Amino acid sequence: MTNYQVKPYSNIAKIGLDKLEGTECSLDESSDSPDGILIRSTKLAEDHIKDGLKAISRAGAGVNNIPIDLCTDKGIVVFNTPGANANAVKELVLAGLMLSSRNVYASIDFVNGLSHLEQMTDLEPFLEENKKSFKGTELAGSTLGVVGLGAIGSKVANMGVALDMNVVGYDPALSVEAAWKLPSQVVPAESMKDLFAVSDFVSIHIPAIDSTQGIINEEVFKKANNLSLLNFARHEVINTKDVLKYLQQDNLKNFITDFPTPELIMRANENKDVILLPHIGASTSQAEENCAVMAVNQLVDFLETGNIKNSVNFPNVQLARSTVNRITVTNKNVPAMIGQIATSLGELDLNIADMTNVSRGDIAYNLIDIENEVKESAIAELQKIENILNVRLIK
Repeated sequence: MTNYQVKPYSNIAKIGLDKLEGTECSLDESSDSPDGILIRSTKLAEDHIKDGLKAISRAGAGVNNIPIDLCTDKGIVVFNTPGANANAVKELVLAGLMLSSRNVYASIDFVNGLSHLEQMTDLEPFLEENKKSFKGTELAGSTLGVVGLGAIGSKVANMGVALDMNVVGYDPALSVEAAWKLPSQVVPAESMKDLFAVSDFVSIHIPAIDSTQGIINEEVFKKANNLSLLNFARHEVINTKDVLKYLQQDNLKNFITDFPTPELIMRANENKDVILLPHIGASTSQAEENCAVMAVNQLVDFLETGNIKNSVNFPNVQLARSTVNRITVTNKNVPAMIGQIATSLGELDLNIADMTNVSRGDIAYNLIDIENEVKESAIAELQKIENILNVRLIK
């Protein structure tokens, strides 16, 4: 039996690590050259990406702490766990909506400053006199805009409908699977500008990738009118300078985010229109356990079978095992590679029982079940083919 070494670079919930028992993978916290890495929010540097590393599994949705491009160039599969923490984030969005609409934070801060009123006869009339300063609005009947309708965004949209809010959604990359999860009451917006123009609250749920850097900016804030902005995605998608600018105007009423920056902390200390949380969106015991189990299961399945699910840089592929010997080949997505691989297998006297080839961007990935015995020397010969990134033999 093959023994794949798996190294955790973060605290992974024990219920997830227990899933390694009975598999061909074992936990090795001291390994200098692991086959797989388990990670949460720890930032991986280039020197963590050692020769022999086959996969990284992130117990969470965001992968901006992993050098994705480097991993792709080296043929290393990167997994995340979409949806595993979705309920936890959705519930914190609900808390954010309440903090925003009912002046909860300012109200608590106000009451905590009344320690000088030691008698109820003094406290009660003072509260009655001042509570009008904290009058809020109800969520029911207001409009919630949701930018990004994936695993988390779709739950937030459903929650808005359940709260009797008018819900508007925008997601140009909406998948069929995600669309099925949306209630019919969610109205699609043609653009983010249109969404911001009609919303009282906007909740952001998009990934932090090159194309979304600072995408929530002045262009959409110009369309807003006394809007409450909630960001429980990643701080990189928000242009903080523009947020601070439009908080000074009537466009933005307040900003609630799980991603503090020094500029936002300074603003929050001066004004109650910024409410900051310490990145606790997925910090529940249930979410951490869900993410850990999902991350481990995906990593184990890949190491043992070559199958891929929920990768951020490789195509998803599932092929039922038909023989004892399976070869996986990762190559650059250039013409004529399948023919070259098949020809080389024939020249090595290896008979193909089943095979699948899938691609994603610049990467192509092959699962090949071989009927006869495969020697390591054959793997070395396949590795020599131009544009092949790596070859694995899974017995």
